[in-house]
Amino acid sequence: MVKYIVVSGGVISGIGKGIIASSTALLLRSLGLHVTVLKVDPYLNIDAGLMNPIEHGEVFVLDDGGEVDLDLGNYERFLGVTTTRNNNITTGKVYNQVIEKERRGDYLGKTVQVVPHITDEIQQWIQDVSKVAVDGSGVEPDVCVIELGGTVGDIESAPFVEAMRQFQFRVGRENICFMHVSLVPALGAENELKTKPTQASVRDLRGLGLMPDFIMCRSKIPIERSIKEKISMFCNVGVDQIISVPDSRSIYHVPLALRNEGLVTQLCLRLNLGPPPAESLLLDRWSRLNARFDRDMSSPAVRIALVGKYTELRDSYMSITKSLEHATLAVGGHRLEISWVESSDLEPETEIRQPLRYYEAWQLVCGSDGILVPGGFGERGIEGMIAAARWARLNRHPFLGICLGMQLAVVEFVRNVLKLEDAHSEEFRPEAKTPVIVHMPEVSKTKLGGGMRLGRRESKFVVSQEESIARRLYGNQESVFERHRHRYEVNPELVDQIEAAGMKFVAKCEQGKRMEILELSHVSVPATHLDAVIPPSDAFAARAAAAAEAATGAEGHSPAEASDAVAAAAAIPSKDGDSVPEVVLPHPFYVATQFHPEYLSRPLEPSPVFVGLILAATKKLASWVDGEVALGFDIDSPVLSPVN
Repeated sequence: MVKYIVVSGGVISGIGKGIIASSTALLLRSLGLHVTVLKVDPYLNIDAGLMNPIEHGEVFVLDDGGEVDLDLGNYERFLGVTTTRNNNITTGKVYNQVIEKERRGDYLGKTVQVVPHITDEIQQWIQDVSKVAVDGSGVEPDVCVIELGGTVGDIESAPFVEAMRQFQFRVGRENICFMHVSLVPALGAENELKTKPTQASVRDLRGLGLMPDFIMCRSKIPIERSIKEKISMFCNVGVDQIISVPDSRSIYHVPLALRNEGLVTQLCLRLNLGPPPAESLLLDRWSRLNARFDRDMSSPAVRIALVGKYTELRDSYMSITKSLEHATLAVGGHRLEISWVESSDLEPETEIRQPLRYYEAWQLVCGSDGILVPGGFGERGIEGMIAAARWARLNRHPFLGICLGMQLAVVEFVRNVLKLEDAHSEEFRPEAKTPVIVHMPEVSKTKLGGGMRLGRRESKFVVSQEESIARRLYGNQESVFERHRHRYEVNPELVDQIEAAGMKFVAKCEQGKRMEILELSHVSVPATHLDAVIPPSDAFAARAAAAAEAATGAEGHSPAEASDAVAAAAAIPSKDGDSVPEVVLPHPFYVATQFHPEYLSRPLEPSPVFVGLILAATKKLASWVDGEVALGFDIDSPVLSPVN
């Protein structure tokens, strides 16, 4: 019989239900149990595919092409499992199923209502999904962790809460437990903890028919036993089931913090899971990962400029940032610093409207150790992404482009190396004379929801590892399987011309027609600037200085800040093709992928191309290629240790 753990949230949204649910599932998996997960999202959308990243955060893509909530990404990263689109329930999916059944006449003329038809559909969905393995074992799961999205009391989540009330009687109270995540605010300079919000939240939950077995207390500081006893008394929950979950420097600390609070023992008692083992290899590896994180916090920074369209909400790039963290931890000896650069700030229009903002954005790019241009949709900010790719190419700066980032890197190369200045993508210029990026013929131009090339696809390398850093990073595999999410592709008619100019497509789709990975191993630079960045024109530098001087004080910037912005402007290239001799030099790392490698990166198994970016940014890639260093998580010795 599958055991169920239902995680709900109260007081405020964004309280950390997803991380707590993921951490709980990880602890259960460390017991040797087979665990599956399920996320409930009460919005009316069928899936997250068409949601604005700035409003909702990242859209996470699964192997089966499902476009789901970013919390599914947390589950996969923490547990190392592969979920399906059915592991994400939305109100839209449930109502769609019920309406289809009504149209088929499945209800035999009955009046279709929220109770019992909607709630029954939810319960059946949960039971069906809970029996499907997601860990690759093929064994029916022992435990299903269910996260109820939203906050208790929200109108849109009411049918799901009612379904859970009924569900406890369907599966038996001994086979289900309820975990409520609530806020215990710490007020004032003395951080006085207040329990009233938690008391009120639990009262609301009990009023809806759900009795919490565990209360997960989110707070800035650890919850003392006296506070736990107070919550226990007023919420009718045992003091040992009141779990303190204080703020942490890293989400990777949360599973160990929950274990130290005794959560594993209490769950085993509540659900009759048997005594927990004394040791766990999984938790041992997780502990070493945390020790590496703590040690590297005092190490020198590796700065990655993330040049994107949705930097206003950093959750829009959740998988990107986590992949960078995974790779940095694997390389070791550095702490990650991400410079968030709004791509539109790098464009000439910003220089006119907000000149100091323009120079500050370029300062972040030029001051970075590596540049990452991620995916996105829509025309806004793409010229800034193209400018960043060009700067990285000319200045031999480590660069990783993903999906749209790869497409724009190709556009930049065609414009400035092949000298086809009208080159563009059909996504933004359908009438472009040189369409470098074209719409894939098999993808619908009218259906947006679920209408892209989605999910796990094969990419075959077409060159040897001696000719490709990407293939070497992937362990010299003949092909790799990664997740995709795109409507457009590199124009196959231009591939030969592009490769003849030096940009190589080292991996293609299984049919060999679609470009999947590009690399630029060498770049031509002016002979007068072999040891320096490509400078702008004198007029450009003068404009930067004048703009910074005008902005000093008037826009709240100090003279030092203005001076820094001017200095950064000196590294912004103006044009290719100056009338000086050029020299061909190796580029340390210029790689881009059509697929999204971030979706398969895991804390203990980082994405190879992200590792390559960090190795290049920390100037360790050449040593790794020569076989002099190795990656790992052994805290007792350097991660990059000589290979025998």
